[in-house]
Amino acid sequence: MTIIDKKFSQNSYQVTYLASDEHHAMRLDKFIGLYLNCFSRQTIQAKITNKEIYIKGRIGSHKPSTTIHSGDIVSLTIHKTIHEDEYWHGKKIKLNLTPTIIYEDQFIVVISKPPYMATHPTGRHIFNCATVYLETHSNCKIKSIHRIDRETSGVLLFAKNSQIASVITNQFENAKPQKCYFFISKINTDTFNGKLTFTASQRLRALDDKGIKRVEILPFPQDSSEGKMAQTDFHLLHIENNHALGLAFPKTGRQHQIRVHAKVHGLPLVGDKIYLRGFEVFQRFKDKLATKEDHELLQIPRHALHALALKIEYQNKPKTFRSPLPNDLIEWIDKFMSISLDKLGTMIDQSLTKYQF
Repeated sequence: MTIIDKKFSQNSYQVTYLASDEHHAMRLDKFIGLYLNCFSRQTIQAKITNKEIYIKGRIGSHKPSTTIHSGDIVSLTIHKTIHEDEYWHGKKIKLNLTPTIIYEDQFIVVISKPPYMATHPTGRHIFNCATVYLETHSNCKIKSIHRIDRETSGVLLFAKNSQIASVITNQFENAKPQKCYFFISKINTDTFNGKLTFTASQRLRALDDKGIKRVEILPFPQDSSEGKMAQTDFHLLHIENNHALGLAFPKTGRQHQIRVHAKVHGLPLVGDKIYLRGFEVFQRFKDKLATKEDHELLQIPRHALHALALKIEYQNKPKTFRSPLPNDLIEWIDKFMSISLDKLGTMIDQSLTKYQF
């Protein structure tokens, strides 16, 4: 399937596809389903009925069973409705849809990404996306350099042209940027060794369950040659009431790296639907079937991870970008910890200086 054109806005998404020989004689709903695998077939059929999906130049009304011919151009429009709604205790969460601009010039833009904002459109997350917002804000094409999980908040860097994107991407591919994340963890007394500073080096792999790949990463033993190499330095700032506040300094950029390494070392993140207890909890939240016990286990609606600082080489000199702690994590600290925010801020500053940010 070839995408001829696509246009994003904060309220609608339009895309046109070119059908090839392999799609000849395929049903229209099945053809669209090749791309929209996050939507049910019933949803796709409803969009065809509502004329949000149609074959350009084909006279007459279209049905889900309408046959595709090689060379057909199919148009799809998705209007923003409930695709990206998030709930907590059965109530819709009011999302922050506006990132804070930390730095911007003619070449790059750096934001403090709010939680639940995707880096760029993917799957069902095609509206509340950083690239979509920034292309409207900056009135130019935005190139993503790196990613952070949708629930993770904090520093995120973008380029405004392909040339600068290539230069900075090369830094990330060679693990040259320095990254610091703030996290809140529960302490698993069975696996936490009590060290305030340690390095996690477990190799990581994606879980393949009977041919179905989940968004779940599992560790290999540290001395294994399987999986992908990963390394994270951890520095705990404060421990209280069987919880820890800390900083993570990933040396590699594997998917879910900090969350998995934290769990392996007895520090699963507060709010982590996958790694705090298991994939079943994640599935219940996804299906809107989470129990009262699930909510009590997580404590907050999203995993407590914030991209605090990023240091790169920019215009021939090191440059550091920082994002302040978000309100939801501050509120949790105020509720469950006795440490003052001023003292915590001082400890964070001292740690960043120690790690040469």
